[in-house]
Amino acid sequence: MAVPFVGLTGGMASGKSTALAALARLGAHTLSTDAVVHGLYEGDEVRDLVVARWGPGVAPGGTVDRAEIAKHAFGDPEERRWLESELWPRVAAAVIAFRQAADAADPAPPAAVVETPLLFEAGMEAGYDVTIAVVAPDALRSERAGERGHHGIDERNARQLSQDDKAARATYAIVNDGTVEQLQQRLADVLDDLARTRT
Repeated sequence: MAVPFVGLTGGMASGKSTALAALARLGAHTLSTDAVVHGLYEGDEVRDLVVARWGPGVAPGGTVDRAEIAKHAFGDPEERRWLESELWPRVAAAVIAFRQAADAADPAPPAAVVETPLLFEAGMEAGYDVTIAVVAPDALRSERAGERGHHGIDERNARQLSQDDKAARATYAIVNDGTVEQLQQRLADVLDDLARTRT
């Protein structure tokens, strides 16, 4: 029987990465598409592509500067589309390999979870068995985002569905307004529910 394939998403600074780590502690196999992108930037192929497009300033000393990439990509829709056309097929290949490995694992994990920030916006939800949206109070999200000093936060938020929309479209909506332990327990309940529906 195939392992439940789960798409994890949420608004900016809602706690997606914290939720992904909690799911890993609960035994799920996990993958962050953001981490996949980090890995792609560390490779020669994508680094050379962005340098050819935007110049050596985006990779000083041969190392990609993601803040510089963001200035180019998030400020111009055409540039963003070009970057996504290069990254997304490579990310998709990594996700496929991850799912195959999870299905082949022995013992089987309770779920194979992929953190995908723009899951619904990119129309990728149909590729998953179920989806989880992590939501948090706006004040808490603003505080977290400010601490990280995100560049282009307003433009990025404008590209995303509202938290309410994500929650309405997801199979499970998880509120992250307490401790990490509380978040982990809510996610454990989701895994339990998945196990029940499979038997």
